This record gives sequence, C-alpha cells and structure tokens, in this order.
Amino acid sequence: MLGNLRPITAAQDLSDPLAVLAKLEAGNVPIGSMLCEALHAVRSHLGMEVAFIAEFSEGARVFRHVDGRTEHLVLCVGDSNPLEESYCQRVVDGRLPELINDATQLPAAQELPVTRELPVGAHLSVPIRFSDGDVYGTFCCFSTQPDGSLNERDLNTLRLFAAFAGRLLETQAKSQQSCASKRSRVENVLAERSYAVVYQPIVHLVENRIVGHEALARFLAEPQRTPDKWFDEAGQVGLQKELEIALIEAALQGFDRLPADSYLSLNVSPETILAGALSEVLASQPLDRLMLEVTEHALVQDYERLAEALEPLRREGLRLAVDDAGAGYASFRHILKLKPDVIKLDASLIRNVDSDTGCRALAAALIRFAEETGCKVVAEGVETQEELAMLRRLEVNKAQGYLLGRPAPLGPLAKANRT
Repeated sequence: MLGNLRPITAAQDLSDPLAVLAKLEAGNVPIGSMLCEALHAVRSHLGMEVAFIAEFSEGARVFRHVDGRTEHLVLCVGDSNPLEESYCQRVVDGRLPELINDATQLPAAQELPVTRELPVGAHLSVPIRFSDGDVYGTFCCFSTQPDGSLNERDLNTLRLFAAFAGRLLETQAKSQQSCASKRSRVENVLAERSYAVVYQPIVHLVENRIVGHEALARFLAEPQRTPDKWFDEAGQVGLQKELEIALIEAALQGFDRLPADSYLSLNVSPETILAGALSEVLASQPLDRLMLEVTEHALVQDYERLAEALEPLRREGLRLAVDDAGAGYASFRHILKLKPDVIKLDASLIRNVDSDTGCRALAAALIRFAEETGCKVVAEGVETQEELAMLRRLEVNKAQGYLLGRPAPLGPLAKANRT
C-alpha cells in the first residue's frame, strides 16, 4: 500500500461525485485525510493502480499524497523528481493530453523514459489550481496497463476532484503562511526585545500601603495590540514558553529596586511551568517575595503534574495565585486542584460590584471560600470609590486597579514609593 493513511469511508461509487465530495467535507477530518480519501475514491472508481497529488516546487515534482499499489513501484510521500522529466509538467503545458488510454501508442509519451521503465499504460492527470490561477501541481491516476474504457466523463470526474483538492490545499497553504507570519512576528519580538514591563501596585486596604506589585507585559512591536493577543499568538506557534520567560526575566531585572517589604507577582501559563523553565530563572531569587499567577483561562490537562512541578518552589517560599477568578468555570477547578495561596478576583467581577447583586454575591462566595480554605484574596480592576467601599464591606483587604495605582515603568514607580 502506498500513502500515509487508510481510507476512512467507502466512497468508491462515483456515480454522484458531488455527493461523495460533500460527504468528505462533512467528515470533520484533517485536510490530509480528506485528500487521501479523495485519491482512494477516484482510484478505486477508475480501476487504476496508483493515484497521487503532486506539488510543483522549485523545478521538482514532490509527491504529497499517494494511494495505490503496483508490484514494481515504490512511491512514497515526500519523494520527488525533476519536474521536466514528469508527465505532470507536460500535461500542464499542453505537450501531453490529460487523458491517455495507452501511453505506448503516443509518441510524445514515448519521449519520457518512465513510459518504458515503469511502464506507463493508462494515465489521467489534471492541474490543481488555486483561486488566483496559480498551479499548485497535479491530481493524477495511472496504471501500468492500457485502458481503452477511460473517457471524457472519467476525466471530468478527475477535474472535479482536482478542484476539490485545490480548495483544500489553498486553505492549508494560507494556514501555513499565516502560521509562518505569526512565528516570524514573535521571533522578531524576542530577538529585538520589543517588549517592556510595567508594575501595578497591590494595596493593603486596611493598612493603606503598597504590599506588592504585579509585573505586566507591554509590547512595542507592530501590530499594536493587547498583551494577551501576543501571548496567544506565541502559543499558537510554540513560542509561548520563550516569550513568557523573556518577560519574567525582564520583570526580575528590577526586582531589587522595589521596596524590600513588598512582593512581585509574575504571570505564567501551566505550559511554561510544566516545561521546567522556571526553576533556572528563579534559582537566585528570593522566592518568599515572589508569587506566580496562573491565569484562569489557561487549560490544565494534568493538575497532578502541575502541582508536582510547583512543589519544590512553593516549599522554598514561592506563593501561588489563581488569576481572573470568577471569570469562568476553569478558575474553580484551578482553585480546588492547585490549592493556591491567593485568589485574585477578576476585574469583570469587581466592575459594578457595588450595584450588581450577582457580581457581589459571587465575589462574597469566593471571599468566604478563601476564608474557609486559608487563602488570601486580591481584588483586581478597582476603578471607583463605590467599588472600593463595597470591597471594604466584603472584608477584602488587598486590591489593585486604576483607582489605587496605574501600571507604570519601574523608574517613576520607584520614585513614587520613596515619597
């Protein structure tokens, strides 16, 4: 068997090829699987020995998807040969017809050594084009024996499947191009250090003093957008750990300039924790003055592994916070499974907590839960005096937000703390 996947449907009856294509698209399977199934369906229907999709790339024909079997041919995905020596190129430029019943009877086919060496008997090939007209490659079927029964209807079926393949491959190509662009953007940010750190004070409401700071990322590169979108994009291209570690290192550079009696809170994803990258970065830091915030939105697949990865750091004094608590269901799982030292109430919960009974009830429930479990609470996003007054009534002791202090670079912040 040639190819990389066994068919997932029995789409061999092509009396209604449109219905077969609709069935393939409705299968909710990866593009590669659909293409392999399309090749198998066409090859089986036409009674051909081999079907393949080839890409034209830098003067070569590269076999991207293959289905079929022959006694003498070994053809694998990824194999390539010179484009000029192929049937595919000559079909596209018109030197060979798309339908060949018997290649041994066609002088133009006899010019190619492969016609005799394989040999090639019957051959069908049609171009695969993208929406802009560019040729991706070809959709081909062939057998080592001639077949006089192949006709224009068979060729039209092949054209229909080639158009289907073209749509899928164009979607795939655009996705790959998008991924490459995203990766390039994030790599440039890392290489050029196009980021900065600002620090937002965390205030003890009873003692009326700053007890900590949260380090927040800011990006200087284009396109201008919020930090969460940069981290999300980094995650999509496998660079989330690198970007998070770079920002943590940047935040720690100014650690000794913060008040000695305050702590620094750092945002980190479960993936970065599990990658084991934190231990080295935090090795020389006073862990009893550091706190890690695990975002509520981050998906955790294995809480036991995550807890095990954090345990040595927490044993040395590092505190753990669950960020954005109350913004969604995941926060409650985080709290129950990770047993954090601090629960940070999300800004969406604090907004209008003075006037929205639902927000107030949920905030109160989380505060009571924290009391029962020995957690501390920090309210985020405090912007009005009314919200602050309600938090005091709910007995929240620590908070941060624009009302209490905006995020600022370290220079002005350090100066403000000395006054």
